[in-house]
Amino acid sequence: MNRIFISEAIQKINEQVFLQGWVHVRRNLGKLVFVDLRDRTGLMQVVLVPAELDSGSREIIDKIRPEFVISVFGTLQKRKEGNENKDLLGGQVEVLAEKIEIISEAKTPPFEILNDEVEVSEELRMKYRYLDLRRPKMRKILENRFKITKFIRDFLAEKGFIEVETPILGKSTPEGARDYLVPSRVYPGKFYALPQSPQQYKQLLMVAGFERYFQIVKCFRDEDTRGDRQPEFTQLDIEMSFTSEEEILDLVEELYLSLVKKLYPNKKVKLDKNGKIIRMTYKEVMEKYNSDKPDIRDNKNNPNELAFLFVVDFPMFEWKEAEKRWDAVHHPFTMPKVKDVNDFKQAFKKNPADISAYQYDFVLNGYEIAGGSIRIHNPTLLQTVFEAMGNKLEDIKEKFGHMLEAFEYGVPPHGGIAPGLDRLVMILENVSSIREVIAFPKSGDGRDLLMNAPSEVSDDQLKELHIKVDKKNK
Repeated sequence: MNRIFISEAIQKINEQVFLQGWVHVRRNLGKLVFVDLRDRTGLMQVVLVPAELDSGSREIIDKIRPEFVISVFGTLQKRKEGNENKDLLGGQVEVLAEKIEIISEAKTPPFEILNDEVEVSEELRMKYRYLDLRRPKMRKILENRFKITKFIRDFLAEKGFIEVETPILGKSTPEGARDYLVPSRVYPGKFYALPQSPQQYKQLLMVAGFERYFQIVKCFRDEDTRGDRQPEFTQLDIEMSFTSEEEILDLVEELYLSLVKKLYPNKKVKLDKNGKIIRMTYKEVMEKYNSDKPDIRDNKNNPNELAFLFVVDFPMFEWKEAEKRWDAVHHPFTMPKVKDVNDFKQAFKKNPADISAYQYDFVLNGYEIAGGSIRIHNPTLLQTVFEAMGNKLEDIKEKFGHMLEAFEYGVPPHGGIAPGLDRLVMILENVSSIREVIAFPKSGDGRDLLMNAPSEVSDDQLKELHIKVDKKNK
C-alpha cells in the first residue's frame, strides 16, 4: 500500500491507510498509547493497543519519542463521541494501528518545537533552522510565501509576460553597492560578479524583442545587513517595452491589490477617494514626512492595515561628497526628464540637482518594497549620463560597451520595476525581520550559522584560483 498524506486519509473512514511522518506527541495511558502523527498536511491521532499489535510493533512502543520518524498501518475510524477535536483538521477521526515501524530516531531538540509562543534565541533557531522550520508558524509563513509567488506568476502570465532566467555569474559593473566577486580558475586574475539585480540582462531582453519579461530572482549585494536586508534577497523583476510610467504603476497596483484581496482578505487597505493607491511626488513626501518612504497608515498600531504609496518624480542625481562627484539616485540607466542630449547637457551644467527623473518607488507601511524607472534607450544620452557622473570614456566602454553596442541594433523605449519579495511577505505576515520569511537566512552580521559560512578554504583551492590571503589583515 502506498503512503498517503493525513489530509487525504481523513475521508477514508473504515478503510485501511498507510501513514508516515513525525511523532508530534506521545501519551502513554497504560493499556492504550496515543501518538499524534505529523506530516506537512496536518496531525492525526494514532491509537496503539499493545495487545492487538504484532510482536514487532509491541516491542517498539516504549521506544517512540517526539520527532521520531515512523510508519503507521491501520484502519481509520471515527473518534468516540466527546473525544473529537474541533480545532484539528482530522479531529473527528483517528487511526487504530495494526503495525508501526520506526524509520529513524531523533535526539531531544534543543528548543520547543510544538509551541510557537516559547521564546527561543534567534541564534539557536538559525543554527538548527531545519528544526525551527518544523514549528507551525514558520511552516505557515513559507506556505504563504509560496502562495504569493504562485499568484504573481499566474497574474503576470495572464498579462502576456514570460519568465526568463538570467545569469548568476556576470560582470562587475558600478551599480550602487559592492559586488560579490567570484574568481575564475580558467582565467587567472579575472572575476565574475554575482548580480546586484538583472538590470542589464532584462534591458537586453527588451532589445531582443521579448517586450514583457518577469523573473522571481535572487540578487546579491555586499552591504551592511539589517532587519529588512540580507546579503542575498529575492525580488520580482518586471520589464516592459513601449510602455510608460503610468502603465507600469497601474500594472503594479492591480497586481498588489488583487494579491491582498485574494490571499489576505482580512487586511484593510488604505486608498485614495477614487479607490486607488495614493501617489505623491518626491518633493511632496519630503516636505510632508521628511522621508521618501513614509508610513502613511491611519493607525500604525494596527498590523492589519496596509498603506501602499507610489512616490514619483525623484531627482536624477545626488552629490557624493566623499567622491566629489554627482551620482545617479537610482541607477545610471534611469531616464532623466529632458528633451534630448543637448537639453540634458545644458540642465546638468546649470544645476544637476534640479534634474528630475522618470523614477518611482513603491512604499508599504514605511518600507520601500520596490523601485523602478523608465530607462534610457538612446545610446548617446546613456553615454553622456555616464560621463556626467565622472566616468572616463574608456571606462564606460570597458564596463558598459556591450550595452551601448546593443542599443545600436534597434532598442525599444522600455522601463520596469523590481519589488522586493522578502519585505512584502514580512509585512503581510506581521513579522519584524525578513529573516523570518526566508527558509535559510543569514544572521544580522551576514553569517550562515547552520553551514558555518563564510569559512576558510584550503590552500590548494586558493592556489588553483591564483589567490593569496593577506593573513596580517584577516
